[in-house]
Amino acid sequence: MDTRVLSLADLQSSVARAMTTGEREPFVARLVGGANPAKRLDIHLRHYETSLTAALRDKFAACAWLAGGDLVNAAVRAYVRARPPRQLCIAEYGHDFPQFLASYGRARTIPYLESFAALEWAVGQVSIAIDYPPLAWSDLAQVGPKRLIDSALVLQPGLRYLRAAQNVDELMTMYLRGNEPERFVLPESDTFIEVRGARGTVHLARLDGPTFAFRKEIAAGSSIGDAAGRALEYLSTFDPGEALRLLVQTGLATKMSVIAQDNAS
Repeated sequence: MDTRVLSLADLQSSVARAMTTGEREPFVARLVGGANPAKRLDIHLRHYETSLTAALRDKFAACAWLAGGDLVNAAVRAYVRARPPRQLCIAEYGHDFPQFLASYGRARTIPYLESFAALEWAVGQVSIAIDYPPLAWSDLAQVGPKRLIDSALVLQPGLRYLRAAQNVDELMTMYLRGNEPERFVLPESDTFIEVRGARGTVHLARLDGPTFAFRKEIAAGSSIGDAAGRALEYLSTFDPGEALRLLVQTGLATKMSVIAQDNAS
């Protein structure tokens, strides 16, 4: 048996490798105590995989409803083995599962599954968010139009913006309402979805292309002027002032910073 003393970091790495790659033997050789310490390690390995698998299945229950539990469960198990957590927060685990699922086995034959899974991930994320006090329109009016175009807005944390090639929002609405149609046709359609949620509530809204581009750019940290320019690429008659007013008056903006002026000072 290897009698070298491992540092804490090396010990932790050995445990992690045993759990995530199946490389048990190098670590098992160092275990002491009890009649069969290897069996204790097996308990930890089973608990590790079982816990992650259950957590991921819960996050993508709608995908199982849509594509079948056997397919999604198999993809979840494969994902847990191939992609161990890299963040401390288990709530963030699985952010790239939609792409993994879409490329797994017969899921490749379901063209809208990745978009649906991405929407389900967004629904789960916004449902645990909290709302912050919104900006008032008067807060923006005080800035003045010239500085306003160089300002950035922080939006509510329970907001996500997704673009899909099919009406996956209709499917998600059916799932959330507990409806199971015998047959559902999902036509090709460029769909722009705003997912809004907080404290367990979720609302899906379909936006037009320019409004979607404007809000998505704002959410990504772009200035109001740059977001307006992106929206105008969709539609030359887009009204940025009206879009901004609607964004603020529906309580979606929480903070504002004047980018250009602040950096210049």
